[in-house]
Order: sequence, then C-alpha cells, then structure tokens
Amino acid sequence: MSSTIHPRPDFARLNWLSLNGEWNFEFDDSDVGLKEKWFLNRKMKSKIEVPYVYQSKKSGINDSSLHEIMWYQKEIEVPSTFKKEVYLCFSAVDYKAQVWVNGYYLGEHEGGYTPFSFPITDYLNNNKALVTLRVEDKADCTQPRGKQYWKEKGDRCWYTPSSGIWQSVYLEERGEVFFTSLCCTPNIDDVTVKIDFSLNKKTRENEEISFTVMRDNREITSVKLSSLTKEDSITLHVKEDDMIDEIHHWSPDNPVLYTLKAEIDGKDSVTTYFGMRKVSTSNGKILLNNREFYLRLILDQGYWEDTLLTPPSDDDFIKDIKIIKAMGFNGVRMHQKIEDSRFYYWCDKLGLAVWAELPSGYCFSDSECNNLLRDMGEFISRDYNHPSIIVWVPLNESWGVRNIYSNKKQQNFALALYNYIKYRDQSRLCDTNDGWEQVTSDICSVHDYVKDYSGLKKNWENIDKTLNTSVQNRKIYSEGFSHSDEPILITEFGGIAFNKDINKTNWGYSGGEESEESFLLRFNGLIKAIKENESIAGFCYTQLTDVMQEVNGIVKINREEKVALDKIREIVLS
Repeated sequence: MSSTIHPRPDFARLNWLSLNGEWNFEFDDSDVGLKEKWFLNRKMKSKIEVPYVYQSKKSGINDSSLHEIMWYQKEIEVPSTFKKEVYLCFSAVDYKAQVWVNGYYLGEHEGGYTPFSFPITDYLNNNKALVTLRVEDKADCTQPRGKQYWKEKGDRCWYTPSSGIWQSVYLEERGEVFFTSLCCTPNIDDVTVKIDFSLNKKTRENEEISFTVMRDNREITSVKLSSLTKEDSITLHVKEDDMIDEIHHWSPDNPVLYTLKAEIDGKDSVTTYFGMRKVSTSNGKILLNNREFYLRLILDQGYWEDTLLTPPSDDDFIKDIKIIKAMGFNGVRMHQKIEDSRFYYWCDKLGLAVWAELPSGYCFSDSECNNLLRDMGEFISRDYNHPSIIVWVPLNESWGVRNIYSNKKQQNFALALYNYIKYRDQSRLCDTNDGWEQVTSDICSVHDYVKDYSGLKKNWENIDKTLNTSVQNRKIYSEGFSHSDEPILITEFGGIAFNKDINKTNWGYSGGEESEESFLLRFNGLIKAIKENESIAGFCYTQLTDVMQEVNGIVKINREEKVALDKIREIVLS
C-alpha cells in the first residue's frame, strides 16, 4: 500500500521513506533459519509484495496454508537528505518479529497490531543496508487474534489468518533528542488542551521545546519552554477570536481539527493534531460535547477480498467511511481489529465516531492476560490523539474469559482492563465486555440477534426485567454486578443476509431474505424497535460488508451495493 501520507498522520515527521513494495521472502517450516544464519545475506526463494500478507492474493504468494515461521529481506538505501539518525519503522507485523540490519541483530517485538522501530544509522554501509526480518505467527490462542482463525481455513465467524508484515514499513529521520509520545487531551469546558509529552532522553540545559497550535494554517497559540526531564506536560488555551466555541468542537457533523507542531531546538519536529471534543455520560445517555449523542453505529470487520486485513489503499478507507456516512450512520465499531492508524485519521477528517476494539485471545491464561494488557497499552499509546475514537472495547462476548459470569479471577482480569484503560485515558468511555456478562463498565452493551420487530420489541419492553435476566441465553451482568446509570446500547443485531447468498458454507447471523423489499422491511422493523425504546441510547448494526463465509453485509466484500444506500439512510435517520 503506497501513500504520500505519513504512515502515522497523527505523529508525523517530515523526512520519511516508504519501504513498501517487493521484498524477498521464504517460509521456514523446519525452523532452521536461525541456526543457518539466514540473516547473513541468504538468497530467499520467493518475492512478496509488502505490506500484504502471504495468505492474500495481492501479496503475489496467495497461500492460505499454515506456515508459522517466515523470513523477509530487502536491500535499502538511505536517501542523502537524511542528515540525522535513521530509524527503521514497522507499523504492524503479526505476530513476533526479530530484525537484523547488515547481519546485526536489532531486537524483537511481540504483538501483531502495534508499531515498533529501531535505530540503524550505526549499522549502515555507505548508506546501504540489508534488512532481514524473521516472523513467528503460531496457531496460539493466547495471542490476541481477533477474527483470525487458529486453523488454516475460516469457519463460522472466523476468517483466514494474516501472518507477517501487514502494515507499512518505512524509514524515518529523527534527531539526537526526539519525541517518543505526544498526548493531547482537550477540555472544552475551559477551552484548553493538555499536552503530555515524553522524550527519548533528557534535553540539554537551555535547549528549547516549542509547541504551536494551528487551525486552517492559522496560529492559535504557541509556547516555548526548557525541560531537563524525559516526561512533562503543558496546558495551552485554544480559545478562538470569534468567541463561539461550539463551532470549533469536533463531531461527526463538524470534524474540526487543530494541528499541533512540537519542536526540539532543530533536533526533532513532530506534527500531530487533536479535536476539541468531550465524551461523557449522564442519565443513561452518551453525551458528545455536553449534548446527547444518539449512536448509530455499524460493525466493520476491516477485511478486503484480495488483501485481507490490509486495505488496498487509503482510498479504500475513504470509500468505506463515505459508504457508512451515506447510509446515515454516525459511527463505526471496528470489530476485533486494531486498524491501521490512517483509518482513524480519515475518520477524524471526514467525521465518523469510532468504537476502538482490542482483538481477542481465546485461552484464558497468564500469557493471554499479559498479551492483552500489553496490546491495550500500545493501542492507547498509538491512537490517543484521534478525536474520532470515543470508546475503548477491551473484550467481546466473553471471548478469552469464557467463565467470567461466575469466575472471580476472570472478573478481576476484566476489571483490571477497565481500570487500566481509565488510568491511561480519562477522556473516553470503556465498554468492558461488549455483548453480555458485564462487570464494571461505562456502557451496558447487549447483543440481540432476534429476527424481527416484534421479537426485539418484546425483549426490551420491560427493560429492568431484561437487564436482570438473559438475552440470547446469556446473562447481561456477571454475578455480583448489576446495572446502575450507564447507557444501554444494542451493539450487535441484524446480521441479515440474502437467501441467494446462503449455502452449506455461507451464512447470515439471523437468516436471509429473498429480496431488497423484504430485507428493508425487516431492517426497518429492527431499527424501529430500538428507536421506539427511550431507554436505549444507540445501536450498532451487523454489518458493513460480507467477509468470506459471512454474507450478512449491507455491501459485498468488493463494496458493491446489495440494497440502495439511500433507502438504508432513510430508515437509519427516521
């Protein structure tokens, strides 16, 4: 996937170079590569198109069989425009990656969805280097896998796995002292933004750090300070001249963004951005910018036909967002996937609220718990500045905590996730276990795949009774927990397919319909049943696209319309 946009638009440096494209590639099914020192200029047997995984058509390999170990190799040349330290950056590699440059071991990273980088300046040879990568992706259910099946072929609601490099690889120039993080926390009530920043090391005495806030290339405020610490913070006022603060608040209907440029005395310069927005709850409702915000979400699995987890291009992100908005939805639940940061960037720019969900593991153990906590922390660190993200979702349908209803250890782990998220980020909500068997959570989210209006209406006509009983034979709250004042949302429902698409392997969550007319009739009934209930604060329809054997998307996997989008919009906004 090539792009002129920095792989991290929310943390961008000016001087960078994409390494996407053709790489050398080889499977290592016998696990002999380390012993035979493949990192020392081995001639790999195949070619692969990065960042597409070997299981995808776009990669050029298109092999869906299980290979747990694979190697990548590419000769690179650092541009002469790079005058400072050169870093080799990986946006995401699934699952465990070890990296060498010119035979020198740089280190490793575990976790399939988050970025990592290494300095390589000292290992270059006349500005050239041989980059070698060894990747392990085992059929291990303690790994945060999301919808990637632990077997070769997809089944039920799980899909073909995606192994290896699946997001952009690039070079980046950084100074001797550089920013490692910039976290912007807006406060619309006092019209300020708090900037928490960290550096790779202490600055020298009298070295200045400057921050400049702009909107539409117009400077709003700026400040300079000296810091001798690796971590610090500063709060800036961002009040506009026109005194009408509301018109500068970020929302799906008004996606206003502020640019923040942070500089260290010519050594480093990073550009990020933020939105002046506030997410809160009150009296069973979700509030955006202190006003009730009725959520109209659609569930998105983030898969493409020929590229699997990787979008073919940024245009495909934009297309999906425009389709979602054209149907009248104001948000998306990105399901079981930490998406490429450019997706959240386009949601920020185009105006789409996001429920950001952690991919699940499936085997409760110390390893799984450690992996989930690590990935949740790296997820928050990477994507903190995106105003579109309004909710974190660490668990889904008790996956990985199958006995949470009565098991205190699993309950405590879910509580640990909730409290960890609230420690790291007080500016967003946390939906702890989306679907059922809730513990402490900012949201009561329920999945209900009853087929029609009357069924959904009946399930929720006595909401107190429902909250104390079951939906889909699952208790809504775990033992020892009960509903308080948190907003209630139906966060999975529908899943309607067309009968012509259903066969021995293909299926829909709640059966199929014969025609567009009958589909719209049932869709309208489900939406109507939810909207008629004033106790429900929003919904998330399943789902945006077909994915492999799941054929209950409103559009096909190639994004071809199954039903007229304007008719969907009329119902969603009714």
